[in-house]
Amino acid sequence: MGLARRLLTLLFAPLLALMLAPAPATGAAFAVPQAKTISIAQARSLPVGTVVTVDGSVTTPSGAFESSFGDKGFGLQDKTAGIYVSLQSDVHAHPCEHARITGTLRDSSGLLTLVPADPSDVELGPGGPAVKPHRVGTAAVGEVTEGRLVKIVGRIIQGPTSDLPYGYKLSVDDGSGPVLVFVNVQTGIDVSGLKPGQTVRVVGFSSQFGTHYEIDPRSPHDIAVVGAK
Repeated sequence: MGLARRLLTLLFAPLLALMLAPAPATGAAFAVPQAKTISIAQARSLPVGTVVTVDGSVTTPSGAFESSFGDKGFGLQDKTAGIYVSLQSDVHAHPCEHARITGTLRDSSGLLTLVPADPSDVELGPGGPAVKPHRVGTAAVGEVTEGRLVKIVGRIIQGPTSDLPYGYKLSVDDGSGPVLVFVNVQTGIDVSGLKPGQTVRVVGFSSQFGTHYEIDPRSPHDIAVVGAK
C-alpha cells in the first residue's frame, strides 16, 4: 500500500498544485505585442486597404486643410516619404511632434491617405525632428513628391481666384511648368496682396486632387513675395 500511495502522489501532485493555485486578479493586464512599424515609403507601395503602422514627424497642423479635405487630419513624414493621416476628430497634432499611427491605406480623390480606425490609434509625443521642405521645380510636383513637405519659387501666372467655401487657387510657374497652389480657409492666409507677375516662395504639403497635383501651404508664413513684376 505504501508504494501505491507514493505513486498516486507523484501522479496527482502537479494537478493538485494547479487546482490550488490562486486565480489571477480580475482585470489583470496582459502584454499585447505592438504592430511592426514600417517606413512610409514601404507603406505607400502597398495596396489600398492594407492596414499598416508607421511613424515619423508631423508636418502640418491637424485640421489645417479642413475646408477642402473635409477632415481634421495632418501630414506625416519620415526619412523615406510622406503621407496624409485622415481623421474626423482633432488630435491636436503640431509640426515637429513625433507620431506613431496604425491605420488603413485609402484613396481620397487620388491622394493616398492613412485612416486610423480610432483616434487612440494615433500616438503623439515630443522628439520628432523638424522636417525641412524639399526644394523642387514647379513642374516636378507630382506623384513622387506626394505627401512630402516641399518648397517652390516661381512667378504667379494666374489668380488668386476664389474657390470658396473650400479656399483660393493660384498658379505658380518657375519656367518648368505651372503648379496649382491651394490656400485652405483654416490656414488664415490673406491672398488679397498676391497678384500675377509677383515672384513668390511657397512651402506646403504636396497633395493631389483628382487628376492634378498641388501644393497646400499651412500658414501665412508659408507664402512670401520675394520679387515683383
